[in-house]
Amino acid sequence: MAIFKGAGVAIVTPFQKDGSVNYDKFAELIEFQIEGGTDAIIVCGTTGESSTLTHEEHLDVIRFCAERVKGRIPVVAGTGSNCTETAVYLSTEAEKYGVDGLLLVSPYYNKATQNGLFAHYKKIADSVKLPIILYNVPSRTGCNIMPQTVARLCAEVENIVGVKEASGNISQIAKVKALGGDKVDLYSGNDDQITPILSLGGIGVISVLSNVAPGQTHEICQKFFDGDVAGSAAQQLRAIDLCDALFCEVNPIPVKAALNLMGKEVGGTRMPLSEMEPANVERLKKAMQEYGIL
Repeated sequence: MAIFKGAGVAIVTPFQKDGSVNYDKFAELIEFQIEGGTDAIIVCGTTGESSTLTHEEHLDVIRFCAERVKGRIPVVAGTGSNCTETAVYLSTEAEKYGVDGLLLVSPYYNKATQNGLFAHYKKIADSVKLPIILYNVPSRTGCNIMPQTVARLCAEVENIVGVKEASGNISQIAKVKALGGDKVDLYSGNDDQITPILSLGGIGVISVLSNVAPGQTHEICQKFFDGDVAGSAAQQLRAIDLCDALFCEVNPIPVKAALNLMGKEVGGTRMPLSEMEPANVERLKKAMQEYGIL
């Protein structure tokens, strides 16, 4: 059984002016998502700035999220690392907090071989009982999990159940599903490819867009599941300009700016990420207005 089906939000981590985690705002964001109809919360992923959280902060944010959600929807914790032992540590700790699954980004910088990736993921999976979603985002990590490796991991490691595919390569994504079949729960990792990936057998999206439009992103998926493929495609196409604006600078700079424009007061990003360029703020604002969320 899949960890979740539909639109899961890759939720931001809000910060105070001094850069510390703003847990009051985080609680508000969690409630906004649940009330908006999001299908799952993915905490401490790329959008949650996991790369600049300390290990203590990382685990505290996961714990807080699990406790706040209280089982109302699934919580998936991002616990990947380019150090296998660190990923094992984060994963085993997160399991204690009652999360429903783990999201493990491919190891960045090291540029592991496919055999190395298999061994890395298997060791982490063997350390926990939770179901695991692989996260393939080669534009950030410099490391591509090939379809054969995804299929092998899902076939041979019992609790590796799927993949968040953010390669943007539709041909590669189709190959993942062709090789993996029902053993691979396929999630879109790009908001501009939700409906296309659902058409290849995907079961949802792990979404940046959902931060600002949880109900609308859920509807893209739900219409497809209900057999209204044309309606899903229409919703997908309507969101394209906003998706583009949310990635006109590196994620999560634009989505945090968007939430601040909506009055959510999530703060800025941690260095080395910077404030959004004024011209891009105007582009984002225009896209949000046209989409009807501002």
